[in-house]
Amino acid sequence: MSITLTMIKPDAVAAGHTGKIMDMIIQAGFRIQAMKMTRLSKEKAEEFYAIHRERPFFNDLVAFMTEGPIVAAILEKENAVDDFRKLIGATNPEKAEPGTIRKLFAQNIERNAIHGSDSDANAEIEARFFFSGLERF
Repeated sequence: MSITLTMIKPDAVAAGHTGKIMDMIIQAGFRIQAMKMTRLSKEKAEEFYAIHRERPFFNDLVAFMTEGPIVAAILEKENAVDDFRKLIGATNPEKAEPGTIRKLFAQNIERNAIHGSDSDANAEIEARFFFSGLERF
């Protein structure tokens, strides 16, 4: 089994889509290894998205990710990263496949409802960012 990290972003949480999104994730065969609702501080959001620090959208991304609570979860499944990226769809919801989470719940490319790890290595790093070993089951 492998893992991926997801965050249901502030836009989707505020719109009341957390339950529907989690149901889609479970129905797609993912097992929840850890999950919590939290709110990122500016410093924690900057740390999480440090790879994008030099990009023009960095400050807007940090502001968006700190505007309200998020739901972070470690998901487990065979081929978790690739399968989850298929489930969430393209970053731009206009280009996302029908039935994907972003097609159904994202507002636009910036407010795109959900995060998914982009590699197995990053999934482990991101999982440790949000969860201690005692929080993983």
